[in-house]
Amino acid sequence: MPSLFDGASARIQAALEHIEISQDVAQRLAQPDAALKVGVPLRHDDGRMTVFSGYRVRYDTALGPAKGGIRFHPDVGADEVSTLAFWMTMKCAVMGLPFGGGKGGVAVDPKQFSPAELERLARAYIDQIADFIGPDSDIPAPDVNTNPRVMGWMADQYRIIARAHTPDVITGKPIEMGGSAGRATATGDGAFHVLSTMMQRWGREAKGTTVAIQGFGNAGQCFARRCADAGYTVVAVSDSSGGIHDAGGLDIDAVIETKNDKGSVSEAGGEAMSNADLITMEVDVLAPAALESVITSDNAGDVAAGVIVEIANGPVASEADATLIDNRVLVLPDILANAGGVTVSYFEWAQNRQAWYWDADTVAERLEQRMVEATHALADRAEDNDVDLRTAAYILALEQIEKATAAVGTSEFFRVGRGA
Repeated sequence: MPSLFDGASARIQAALEHIEISQDVAQRLAQPDAALKVGVPLRHDDGRMTVFSGYRVRYDTALGPAKGGIRFHPDVGADEVSTLAFWMTMKCAVMGLPFGGGKGGVAVDPKQFSPAELERLARAYIDQIADFIGPDSDIPAPDVNTNPRVMGWMADQYRIIARAHTPDVITGKPIEMGGSAGRATATGDGAFHVLSTMMQRWGREAKGTTVAIQGFGNAGQCFARRCADAGYTVVAVSDSSGGIHDAGGLDIDAVIETKNDKGSVSEAGGEAMSNADLITMEVDVLAPAALESVITSDNAGDVAAGVIVEIANGPVASEADATLIDNRVLVLPDILANAGGVTVSYFEWAQNRQAWYWDADTVAERLEQRMVEATHALADRAEDNDVDLRTAAYILALEQIEKATAAVGTSEFFRVGRGA
């Protein structure tokens, strides 16, 4: 079975059937610029010491400093982090952001820790990677099982180490520490703008369109609320404990309240269902918003949705792509659909560097504008090249990276007998 990274990089090959890039770019994208593995020591409340594996990867920085989240999850490993950093490289390029791709994480289940233990873990991780990150080299952000408070601890620890006020080293911070308005809902907001833009291009209306969401964390909740408010019928949602279904539409505000109060959607009413059944249920729009590879070659043929919105990173494994295309399932790819988070992280970084902060309406307006423009550009390219939307996204990303690389010279420029 191919590794997660092998599957991700295979999508470059599909794009290369429609464009040419220099050998320099191909070689640079074959492996990360830099990868770090560290031991992260945690002193537990009872005095015990445990050392967890931590990672940070900078994939490609042709377009700017690395940008990407930090996740706390038991499955974090070198292959996963490298793949996520690769996807971030593509995502920033598609969105026209002045960043390369980065990612990090700790192989740990944070749900087992007290708040004090979680703080010590966050600060210990920064202690170990502080020389690897920085406002002009690698800027972390929140990801799975991390949030503004965790980012605040990390930013504060970097401040202690650097002995300087450096709010631009980490994004996704609390607003009181230099965070941006709108960052908490940016991923869900961005995914909604992508779906809405494509629905308009398809000539379809929200009313009567059914939606199922697999994964009901922050991004899934925001997307659900935006869809419900716009007139879509959200008929099913799920989290790690299972899901619920109501053909007439769920009360999303009530489901969110139950999830946040009790930690699970299962007590919010509706008919119980499994995550596996949600993935294959008959709906118009399926939004996987949890982890990677929930749609694989094993279940892709059973997907009954007409549209998939990839709110998670890599929820569709590469070996499932052909089946979905053959079955005419339209996939709004992750490197566009979930790019709202990194886009508002860019806004936060820019605000930090200027010490000039925007109100929520300004952030929302600028995010919508960027997401709509990027979606139209991707859809236009898909039509021009007669390819699926994912391949079009990789074509656009590779073109941006090619231009940045060529600007400082590629093999073609430096060949004997050529040059300035």
